Amino acid sequence: MNDRYSRQQLFTPIGVEGQQHLQQKHLLIVGAGALGSATAEPLVRAGVGRVTIIDRDYVEWSNLQRQQLYTEQHAREKTPKAIAAKERLQAINADVAVEAIVGDANVETLTELLSDVDLVIDGTDNFDIRFIINDLTQKHHIPWIYGSCVGSYGATYTILPGTTPCLHCLLQAMPNTGMTCDTVGIISPAVQIVAAYQVAEAFKILTNNYAALRGTFLTFDVWQNQHFEMKMQAAKNPGCQSCGEAPSYPYLAFEQQTKSAVLCGRDAVQIRPAQSKNYDLEALASTLASQGTVQQNPYLISCQLAEQRIVIFKDGRVLIHGTHDIHYAKNLYYRLLG
Repeated sequence: MNDRYSRQQLFTPIGVEGQQHLQQKHLLIVGAGALGSATAEPLVRAGVGRVTIIDRDYVEWSNLQRQQLYTEQHAREKTPKAIAAKERLQAINADVAVEAIVGDANVETLTELLSDVDLVIDGTDNFDIRFIINDLTQKHHIPWIYGSCVGSYGATYTILPGTTPCLHCLLQAMPNTGMTCDTVGIISPAVQIVAAYQVAEAFKILTNNYAALRGTFLTFDVWQNQHFEMKMQAAKNPGCQSCGEAPSYPYLAFEQQTKSAVLCGRDAVQIRPAQSKNYDLEALASTLASQGTVQQNPYLISCQLAEQRIVIFKDGRVLIHGTHDIHYAKNLYYRLLG
């Protein structure tokens, strides 16, 4: 008899019944970077029935220090993170159905993915996407687990629509601390601690052990040896636009969405066409060969110009590295691809 999950089932709060619940659940992980990969692996090992991962980026060398699913080969080939994650996760547990989405986590794509999802895990690196996740999960009554980390600091909170305060209640306005992994760095223990708390809370939700949920906003600094937990129930706002008595879901409105944006803390701009395109990558690679050094895989083309690197995904999204000037990036985009 296959005893793959025997030690997990010996843990009384999960048991055989909890394992059966896990195997019937669908988990959505938004972002396949440090937190996304660190939460995906133990949940796939635990036997969650279905895991969908969405991420817009590809593996770079600077990721390997903390993004545990990826290898040097993935960085050399600029493999999209969602694809690399799926490859590794399927090798870990072939019984789990893993779906990889290479694309933007925006209102449109996430709405399509949420139809039968039981839980959403935040593996993102910016609050624009987190507030979209917050509004969508409130609207569709799906629990989600917030997580963030930078430097040696981390934070996590579990949000249950209709029960706990939502992210909008807690933060009121879009945070802008200026601190990102690309400006102040990050060490892997901060990632692993946040991920461990996220996974533990996910187990409780996916096995229907809601009474065991932590119920606090948890923060820590692993370098300064600090650990704080705050009870947040009093922060629940009946007038909240996202979870209050008459929600308007402000972060789902068109004006809150951006077609071009500076990537969080990075010297790069993403441009997303108004309508999805489906590039012929072979033809495009030939065209761009006269502009610089071209590298290609089945999902994207990378062209190294004199001062910038432009990466074109099959769906039409473009990352322009080497600038944070949106106006300049758009001009370059239209000159090369317009």
